[in-house]
Amino acid sequence: MEKATLANGCFWCTEAVFKRVKGVQSVISGYAGGEAENPNYYQLHSGETGHAEALQIEFNPKVVSFDQLLDVFFATHDPTTLNRQGNDIGPQYRSAIFYHSPEQKNIAENKIKQITDEEKYDDPIVTAIEPFTKFYPAEEYHQNFYESGNRPDYCRYIIDPKIQKLLTQFNDKVKEEYK
Repeated sequence: MEKATLANGCFWCTEAVFKRVKGVQSVISGYAGGEAENPNYYQLHSGETGHAEALQIEFNPKVVSFDQLLDVFFATHDPTTLNRQGNDIGPQYRSAIFYHSPEQKNIAENKIKQITDEEKYDDPIVTAIEPFTKFYPAEEYHQNFYESGNRPDYCRYIIDPKIQKLLTQFNDKVKEEYK
């Protein structure tokens, strides 16, 4: 098993996407990329900890590669908006890849170059590529948020379209129980 740590907006949305990908063993919502020790949700949203809402993804590279996870990552958020995803604004919603190895860093840099060369977006990609330092799991009520049934309107309007995109663009990578 390997780990990937990715930040692409609200972790409620992105957790629901990645847990449906074949080869993903676990997805934990939490905080990465900041300075404060043991931040909580309210500290994070003050904008003073430097952390981003992020996911810690444990995956089997024999089933899904880091490169393939990045394909899903870039397809299910807007990597061209600085410190923003939709209505969520602030550095805690930044797009970032926290690499765990020189190989992951290289793959991330090559992926951004590939997407840029293919001109998939009108604006430049602003996704940061940063070394992984520490990950702090978010509070329990943030875990498995989509499945919890909390905020059904939010899930229907914000999360469902991301899951639909996953099912449409990456159907062969989706776990059978989620099809």
